[in-house]
Amino acid sequence: MKILIIEDDERIAHVMAKGLKEEGFSVDVVHNADEGEYMVEVNPYDAIVLDLNLPDKDGLQICKKLRSDKNNTPIIMVTARTNTEDRVIGLNAGADDYLPKPFVFSELLARIRAIIRRNSTQKLPKYEIDDLVLDPVKHLVKRGENNISLTAKEFSLLEFLLSHKNEVVTRTMILEHVWDYNYDGLSNVVDVFIKTLRKKIKQAGKKTELIHTIHGVGYKIEPR
Repeated sequence: MKILIIEDDERIAHVMAKGLKEEGFSVDVVHNADEGEYMVEVNPYDAIVLDLNLPDKDGLQICKKLRSDKNNTPIIMVTARTNTEDRVIGLNAGADDYLPKPFVFSELLARIRAIIRRNSTQKLPKYEIDDLVLDPVKHLVKRGENNISLTAKEFSLLEFLLSHKNEVVTRTMILEHVWDYNYDGLSNVVDVFIKTLRKKIKQAGKKTELIHTIHGVGYKIEPR
């Protein structure tokens, strides 16, 4: 799952991003409206955490623009404005939830999971290929009758591959969606995780290989 945080307070943004990454989310962080709007244009997100008070534009304007552009990515507005009128204005602008500052991280996490779950339930995104099933709502992976235990990052990687079933995805696409936009860690991290994921999937059921390397390009998940 990939989250965009648009928050001008760098300390708050850092705390939110750190906590979400520890929970297995991929997180991009920007500190103004222009960067936020650009990131939404070039990346798909599962949820957006949007500060209402930004230095260059009101968060309400961003929310209204996204909804007018038919972008239905779930949005949680976070703001120091706590009166009822401001909450109503935010929700009427198209936000899915409204969280007043200060808040504890556990509440933010619960609200993010809730809006993603609601959005996922509406889309019914259960992924199936051969005898492999991934249910993002239940956070469950099975091959045949066997459950597969995956780490949060492995789950996100498999979900991304399955969302592009029978398509070639590059390492860069995987890094930007499963890790984050500015990832600068191990250059072979994708290959390492793919190797582990292949092993777990193969051990769980049939010997059919599902994740294939497209040399010089990336990976494709398909039955062969």
